[in-house]
Amino acid sequence: MRVIGTAGHVDHGKSALILALTGIDPDRLREEKDRKMTIDLGFAWMNLPDGEEIGFVDVPGHRDFIENMLAGVGGIDAALFVVASDEGVMPQTREHLAILNLLELKEALIVLTKIDLIEDEQWLDLVKEEMREILKNSSLANAPFVSVSALTGEGLEELKSKLAAVLLESNERPDLGKPRMSIDRVFTISGFGTVVTGTLVDGELRVGEEIEVLPHKLKGRIRGLQTHKKKVETVIPGSRTAINITGIDVGSLKRGDIVAHPGVFSTSTMVDVHYRHLTENDSNLKHDQQVKMFIGATQTIARVRVLGLDQIRPGEEGWLQLVLEDPIVAVRGDHYILRRPSPGATLGGGRIANPKPARRHRLKDQDIIRDLEKMLQGTPGEVLAQSLLQLGPVNIDLAIEHTGMSIDDAKKAIQELQEKGDLIQLEPGDPTPGSGIWVSHPNVWQRMINEIMSVISEFHQSKPLKFGILKEELKSKSKLDGSVFSLLLKELNKLGLIKEIGIRVAVADFVPDLNKEQERAVEKLMQAFLRAPYSPPSIKTCIAEVGEDLYLYLIESRRIIKVSEDVVFEKDAYEKMIETIREALLDRETLSVAEVRDLFNTSRKFALAFMEHLDSINITRREGDIRRLVEG
Repeated sequence: MRVIGTAGHVDHGKSALILALTGIDPDRLREEKDRKMTIDLGFAWMNLPDGEEIGFVDVPGHRDFIENMLAGVGGIDAALFVVASDEGVMPQTREHLAILNLLELKEALIVLTKIDLIEDEQWLDLVKEEMREILKNSSLANAPFVSVSALTGEGLEELKSKLAAVLLESNERPDLGKPRMSIDRVFTISGFGTVVTGTLVDGELRVGEEIEVLPHKLKGRIRGLQTHKKKVETVIPGSRTAINITGIDVGSLKRGDIVAHPGVFSTSTMVDVHYRHLTENDSNLKHDQQVKMFIGATQTIARVRVLGLDQIRPGEEGWLQLVLEDPIVAVRGDHYILRRPSPGATLGGGRIANPKPARRHRLKDQDIIRDLEKMLQGTPGEVLAQSLLQLGPVNIDLAIEHTGMSIDDAKKAIQELQEKGDLIQLEPGDPTPGSGIWVSHPNVWQRMINEIMSVISEFHQSKPLKFGILKEELKSKSKLDGSVFSLLLKELNKLGLIKEIGIRVAVADFVPDLNKEQERAVEKLMQAFLRAPYSPPSIKTCIAEVGEDLYLYLIESRRIIKVSEDVVFEKDAYEKMIETIREALLDRETLSVAEVRDLFNTSRKFALAFMEHLDSINITRREGDIRRLVEG
């Protein structure tokens, strides 16, 4: 199913033409009928001579409503470019043509209306020549002409035949399995509730499916679907679609919101784009200029960041990063239009290259421009590679979503990168679309390995007595999310670059290195432990003797074992005590703290601390004033 949009100057007969073709008046608002002028989008439909059903979006031609026009033409497959024979080319004729040209729309008919008002054929020839002149450098340069009268019906059958021929040459909308619809109308129907309409692209929707409305992530369900006022169970890409939604209040929705499957698309407040500045502009496009951006039925204010140039002159092209006031849903390759907010005028437009740049680019970085060129025009593999370079390690499905490519192109891209060695698989399995497997570009992965190893090495240099950096500290310093951090640690272990010591991470061959003074201090303290193994120095005494760093070194190296907030034992004494207590309990079955005290000829303080420690590590179990050995 295809959607045809009208375009042309105000009062050149667009709505009258649609009414004559379809029998449906697209001017639905009272104000439109009173003023005899289209203000907002209108909709109609018909069957062509070959039986194909098509929809029409009728747009306003008046300059005051050009932004409503933009909400309608974003999703069309072809255009009826309307010029009144009695007036010829007018200001909005040129502006509408510029917009269609920026949208790179090639499928169109040039419709000369009101021929019933023309008596001199030479005048009609002059109008045609004028149109050919303004069309010659546009995407509509090869569009066929047809002359009609909505009043008498002359030429309407020829128009239908030519339109069928134009559509026969155009491609059907692809089904990428990722439906999205930019809402152009929101209303309620008594007894049904919330209804939204738009042109569906990139996938199918079905009755009963859960949907998500972005950017606010509102969740609802499809209660019913209609195409051209006919109930259907499924709508296909390219369909003019009305969705009856349950679970979302009509007041929460507006024109430009996006209907999609939950979790498939995400929003962005920054996009990288290729841009063409219209020749008709009276000024250059400058850095930090405020503009209005239109994409689909969505519009938002944006700030321009010109990449690689100081500014873009009329008739020139370039690359921009647009910083958006409101979040939008965009896919690589989507067309957009920029307008000056006041006084209103169309500035230019182009296509989205990167819908979710990771950061603001350096303005003069030519490498960024080369990367964007590849992302917009490269092979599937080059496009996916650029996505991976920007996103870092990522779920393969998110990387594919970022590119906006079809499933078939995604498969080709993965194969291309695998053959080049430009895709690292971070999990077992086959990284096909839908697999959810994490992957990375090798350049990004190696950079991350180098960076995290540098963090660990710097920690060893600054804390030579520590056995390693805490994992949480390493994660924080490396600024990685949990999933990527875990995958990176697994890889570093696999490569033999690190060792994990409990909650710490160290370079694989790292051993704390004590200087002579530190060795003497440690030896002196350890002699104190050996002199009284069961009545050892307190933690406070240890720190006072050797300092906190050396004390922690002794704890982490397990030369001394902490059993309470104040009591530590030398490792051999600690193990001997456990062995002795086990044997005593096997022999006697129970022990009191006093008996433990006597067993080691120590004080109650040390005996109690040790037994509470054994309780905590599940060697003994307390029953009143005695302990028993835990079975097993």
